[in-house]
Amino acid sequence: MDELYPPIPVRADGMLDVGDGHRIYCQEAGNPRGKPVVVLHGGPGSGTAPMTRRHFDPEAYRIILFDQRGAGRSTPNAGESLSANTLWHLVSDMELLRERLNIERWLLFGGSWGSTLALAYAETHPSRVSEMVLRGIFTVRQRELDWLYRGGAANLFPAEWDAFLEPLDERQQEDPLAGYAELLHSPDRAVRERAAIAWSVWEGATVALLPQQSFVNQYANPQFALTFARLAVHYFQQGAWLEEGQLIRDAGRLAGIPGVLVQGRYDAVCPPITAYQLHRAWPGSTLKLTESAGHAVTDPGILAALREATDGFR
Repeated sequence: MDELYPPIPVRADGMLDVGDGHRIYCQEAGNPRGKPVVVLHGGPGSGTAPMTRRHFDPEAYRIILFDQRGAGRSTPNAGESLSANTLWHLVSDMELLRERLNIERWLLFGGSWGSTLALAYAETHPSRVSEMVLRGIFTVRQRELDWLYRGGAANLFPAEWDAFLEPLDERQQEDPLAGYAELLHSPDRAVRERAAIAWSVWEGATVALLPQQSFVNQYANPQFALTFARLAVHYFQQGAWLEEGQLIRDAGRLAGIPGVLVQGRYDAVCPPITAYQLHRAWPGSTLKLTESAGHAVTDPGILAALREATDGFR
């Protein structure tokens, strides 16, 4: 963890009313006169974490974080409601937050689902983006969803895949995404929790290059799992409300925005082909393939590559 800056406190926080009955939790740290950066968490549904403030030099950066709709301390939680919660709602929330904070342009920083949101925002509002630092690239194409949720990654994690399928009956196993949607909307809370934990533990088991029980334990927490699973299935069943291949197709809109793509060579959650194809479509982007890493931010080489990028953009 030497590649991270020392822990820093939150300087200000609060709730922002974004409409549709939603209020998102926001926080700020670092130098209030520094270079603005907004951190986009993964999932969807994982929420902000104190460690993510440590990717940035606190003397140089004004660090903004927020819990996306339904996640973390934002209300209503996804376990209660999924209404008015789409990718484009999140893009609009970011614009409202930027305006409220009187920021002209900001650096976008996100990994996994956070990279999806960053790309959607930047392709919609390119004039508001100074640079981008993205990790574990995910664009919600059908091939990416099929890899993780329809048997591709099962070739690497067969026992874990069997555990993922275990809550589903034979019919539901034909389309695990649809099957999990049924279970996660069951009126029986025990059924919902069992399905949520199985869904979440599948990602916890595949995220790191080498197995780490700490990830599995984190994802198995029932409160975390229910939010994480309900939001993920809600978004992925709809392809995140994107046209197929849209984020890579429209990457030309990012021309003039410097970007660094940090990608683990052995990422079993978001395989490197997506980062490579985005890099080829995005003029001015740099692809940093770390040779001893999977998807986890703490895998070897990932933190160092992220710090090099954020230090470079100071």
